[in-house]
Amino acid sequence: MTSVPPTRDGYPAELRALTSLRAFLAVGVVLFHYQLQWDPALGFSPIIERSRLAVDAFFMLSGFILAHVYGPAFAARTFSYRRFIVARLARLYPLHVTVLAGVLIMVLGATAAGVRFDADSYPPLAFFQTLFLVQAWFPTDADLNWSGPSWSLSAEWFAYLLFPAYAWLALRLRARPWALLGIGAVAFVAFDALYVQAFGKVLPRAEDSLGILRIAPEFLIGMALYALGHRWRWSRPVAAAAALFTTLVLLGAMQLALDDRIIVALCAPVILTWSLLARADCEGPLAAPALVFAGEASFALYLVHMPVIVAFKGVVAELRGVDSAFRVTPVELTGLFVATALIAAALHLFVEKPGRTWIRRRFENRRAGAASPT
Repeated sequence: MTSVPPTRDGYPAELRALTSLRAFLAVGVVLFHYQLQWDPALGFSPIIERSRLAVDAFFMLSGFILAHVYGPAFAARTFSYRRFIVARLARLYPLHVTVLAGVLIMVLGATAAGVRFDADSYPPLAFFQTLFLVQAWFPTDADLNWSGPSWSLSAEWFAYLLFPAYAWLALRLRARPWALLGIGAVAFVAFDALYVQAFGKVLPRAEDSLGILRIAPEFLIGMALYALGHRWRWSRPVAAAAALFTTLVLLGAMQLALDDRIIVALCAPVILTWSLLARADCEGPLAAPALVFAGEASFALYLVHMPVIVAFKGVVAELRGVDSAFRVTPVELTGLFVATALIAAALHLFVEKPGRTWIRRRFENRRAGAASPT
């Protein structure tokens, strides 16, 4: 391993290994929620249980990728906050609004049909908080089901709004990435202590209730990892060995059911070493088109899988005349995963991508119209 000065072009434009990593993380979250649905007699896997912490890796990845995409423009003082916010809005909202609308239709349809469900989990105020992605900004004791996974989108939106502050700090410390990483780590420890004191839970358990505290340090850690990766250039064998080693260490820690905070810390070197595969031109099968597409569609899979579970169990419960808390068989879960993956792919291709393009084009057209002489 050799240390080189940071350069703007240290990483290739496309980090396909990190895109593929998103697919594994999303599947991990799905399997975690599936494990909650099957018969306890089948046993529980510690790795799957700890897969809920993939959200923390997503938060780090977000900071890493945004530093990669927007860092050079911020350093060159050509960064447009307005264009950035529109791009982030285009990234989140088409799919978010579509899934939330689907949940609203399910709730209204169940109400009209007299289907029994816990209406307290779908309060009107929480719907609007979810719609505007602020549901994770405040403390709450409620167990909300409006597009459940979207609490992390709320946290992401919070970090996006503060991106200039993050980028300013990263720019000031770009020559000292370890200091930036240290600030992120200290912030995580401090927020964790506050969260334990206030809610009796560790920070990686923060979701609807002040989930923004969870992303705040992890987003910065992701930016620090990007700065570190810019300074290192590894040979292919070293990059491959490091990525394999950090991944196995993480999986081993998950299987041992170590403290959540240890698992989150071990996510950082996985992200760093997988990114360095790109610098070493050693992404191999992680750059396979099918796996990259799965990574691109991972947002849709992550967001839609819980509403699909709720809809499936609600319909089956009514048909069988049983309570919706029934246990789902492995065969049913397998079929449910296949159906969910197909739905996610369709949403990615026909909602997420065109919606993103439409919003961006509309913004650019309005800018062009405003700039043209009258």
